[in-house]
Amino acid sequence: MFKQVSSEDIEHLTSLVDVSNWHIANQEEFERYTHDHTEDFHFTPDLVLKPNNTEQVASILSYCNHHRIPVTPRGAGTGLSGGALPIYNGIVLSLEKMNRILDIDVQNLQVCVEPGVINEELQQELFKHQLYYPPDPASKGSCFLGGNVAHASGGPKAVKYGTTRDYVLNLEVVLPNGEVIWTGANTLKYSTGYNLTHLLIGSEGTLAVITKIVFKVIALPPFNMLMLASFNAATDACKAVSALFRAGCNPSVCEFVEPIAFELSAQLTGLTFDQKPETKAYLLIEVDGKDLAVLEKDTEEIYEVLDQHHCTDMLLADSEEKKNYFWRLRRSIGEATKRDNIYKEEDTVVPRASLPELYEGVKEIAARYQVRTVCYGHAGDGNLHVNILKDDLSDHFWNHEVKEAIREIFQLCKKLKGTISGEHGIGYVQKEYMPILFPESQLQLMRNIKHAFDPNGILNPGKIWE
Repeated sequence: MFKQVSSEDIEHLTSLVDVSNWHIANQEEFERYTHDHTEDFHFTPDLVLKPNNTEQVASILSYCNHHRIPVTPRGAGTGLSGGALPIYNGIVLSLEKMNRILDIDVQNLQVCVEPGVINEELQQELFKHQLYYPPDPASKGSCFLGGNVAHASGGPKAVKYGTTRDYVLNLEVVLPNGEVIWTGANTLKYSTGYNLTHLLIGSEGTLAVITKIVFKVIALPPFNMLMLASFNAATDACKAVSALFRAGCNPSVCEFVEPIAFELSAQLTGLTFDQKPETKAYLLIEVDGKDLAVLEKDTEEIYEVLDQHHCTDMLLADSEEKKNYFWRLRRSIGEATKRDNIYKEEDTVVPRASLPELYEGVKEIAARYQVRTVCYGHAGDGNLHVNILKDDLSDHFWNHEVKEAIREIFQLCKKLKGTISGEHGIGYVQKEYMPILFPESQLQLMRNIKHAFDPNGILNPGKIWE
């Protein structure tokens, strides 16, 4: 299907970028590009290229398209669905050198960045202008904004502010044939033909390579309050989530965490976290805004709702140090859960009122297949991350029976009118489950869109579908 990369190809492609942007100093550095954060998969590319600008990206894609060489776009490699895995070898196109914040337009509340800018670095720069970019994945300290756009990433603040999709105004992209286009306009309204910007968001690098992003931003909320609520029944915590919103509460964060998740996080970080043995779930809840007195009233209303759902304890983070403590515990859960274990992470999402049924169903399926799960996630969005741990399961059971358990979990998501990924994408590991959600006619429509952008199929092949 693809041309094997020759020495002549390598010579030409490396001439398109600076020597320092393709030469890999040692095997350990090169190995970094063979995997992302998805399970224990490794695929070796023939070459890693790190372009400096749009023109270099265009030249690389034009050559690879003409010679049928597969290209895998790569951000920071923090993805959890295998989107950056070069499963057909070929070229890894790393955008790490394209890492400039190009413009902060305070008057229009817009920023223009290159795809290699780290999420948290943009946030810190915006803070200087009292501006705010809310989407903040757990990996915000390392993930690239280009990858966030490619996966339509969310994060804890999505419950109030929305996901990456809600902040992208316009994209500069390079098509597989090397042509450079802007997908829309730097406007808050857009009703001018098909919205290519939104089509590219979440397309996982299968349609084009993002080289510039125009985001809208908002004024920075000056105050926030953070609280941790405990429950002796996980389903009580899940039911409380929908009740909060029905009562008119508008938290900026509403996270569900199992005790084992905090326990593993405490072990990783070295933080002390005392838990009562009867506690079965936590909700980490934040409110933010311009008026501290209003936020204090909001916390009182939230507690009243949680109390009606058998909340057993409420801790208020009454200092920045305490807030940072809670957030470090929460943001370290993913890394802690995966440490010293092989895992599969499922990114299930359902309408938030169905969260209790999703949680109970996941636990019932896990018990029937005798697998250990660690659950946590963005409860306010109905987004539950289900980590399945290999422990001492046999390879055969892991590669066959566990997949059937995952299939049942995804069938449950569909039954509850949800879907199989809220923010991690489909990539390499979830593509076999796509027929659970979509009829063949709808999958074919998506393939037709792929073919219209990339008729030679060189761009991130083997992702989302075969």
